[in-house]
Amino acid sequence: MKYGITLPHDWTMDQTTSNDPVQMYETMTAIAQTADEYGYESVWLFDHFHPSPILPQDIIFEAWTATAALARDTKRVRIGQLVTCNNYRNPALLAKMASTVDVLSHGRLNFGIGCGWREDEYRAYGYEYSDAPTRLRQLREAIQVILAMWTQDEAQFEGNYYQVRGAINHPKGVQKPHIPLLVAGDGEKVTLKLVARYANACSFGGDFATIAHKLAVLKKHCEAVGRDYQSIHRTVSTICAIGSTEEQAMAKVPELWQARMRSGDARGLVGTLDTIRELIAAYEAAGVQELQLTFMKEDGLTDIQRFAKAFIG
Repeated sequence: MKYGITLPHDWTMDQTTSNDPVQMYETMTAIAQTADEYGYESVWLFDHFHPSPILPQDIIFEAWTATAALARDTKRVRIGQLVTCNNYRNPALLAKMASTVDVLSHGRLNFGIGCGWREDEYRAYGYEYSDAPTRLRQLREAIQVILAMWTQDEAQFEGNYYQVRGAINHPKGVQKPHIPLLVAGDGEKVTLKLVARYANACSFGGDFATIAHKLAVLKKHCEAVGRDYQSIHRTVSTICAIGSTEEQAMAKVPELWQARMRSGDARGLVGTLDTIRELIAAYEAAGVQELQLTFMKEDGLTDIQRFAKAFIG
């Protein structure tokens, strides 16, 4: 199992500067650098503009400019987004941005993308919020545009939503044959088909039975298009809270996430180290290869370091 860290924007080690955006950014950087030092595989940024009701955040940094900065503030760990909202940026421009960041990071970028779902952000920022089938059709075209920008000398694409006509993208990045593409979401009829056809990696959540089922569906889609299922890196995004007792660990978890856990809508690495070891084994049995972890801020960097010492060789 590999492990990544999703980077919160609202952490600060000093309560007197809890509303200082510079301090919050420096703390976020410190988390990424700790992940770098302690052997985590990846660090991930959320591409959102508004606070999350599950993990409330007072300050939100724009994901791609922050990714570019982290490319220079880290040395080893891979960096990416969970995930870029397709409709927030033109896909040809987004491909160019990603190519630049891949160079800045010396080839450490994971490119994550999804169709978007936060209607409040769309409306507030003036983006059109189309229905889900339309957003998924736009995502399908955007992925094709991005791959064309990464692989063609002069990219060509004529779609219903996007067109590029001889677009030049140089440099295309460092990684070959192109930057790894992660497509997030677990829709069985469309999204997982996009993963099977185009993606290098997938990401979703849910309980163990749900994860195993979704991966079984993905495997069938891979067989239908002649894709090697094992070539797709399978990741799950969840939370991590470590305690000396189960109760102590659960007390760190936001109430809304606790409610999702009680309903079976979500799982997480919550409990003592022994409990977490059992949960990791269950994720592995379901077919997961990497866990993208959001740590709770109560213990600062302590849980990040403690987890690494226990589970990262």
